[in-house]
Amino acid sequence: MSPKECREVFEMLSEYLDGELPVDTCEQIEHHIADCPPCVEFVESLRKSVSIYRSYTPSENPPPLNAEAKQRLAEAYRQMLVRKSATRSAR
Repeated sequence: MSPKECREVFEMLSEYLDGELPVDTCEQIEHHIADCPPCVEFVESLRKSVSIYRSYTPSENPPPLNAEAKQRLAEAYRQMLVRKSATRSAR
């Protein structure tokens, strides 16, 4: 997949996840995502974020992230960048 295709998918992800796109556009996005591991990872992350956001109650203050959670997030981000770079290099 080309970076241009990934950007196009990225631009439509919110509408896709909210079910606001035509069926044919959704099918195109799903076809791209099926063959693009970095996009799969990003979509799953976005779905989780949306789910967390929807369940959030404004009167609650989430506890700060502990050092281990921060480290795990940073490592997951670094791994995603490495995979994305490897995917681009393989083309």
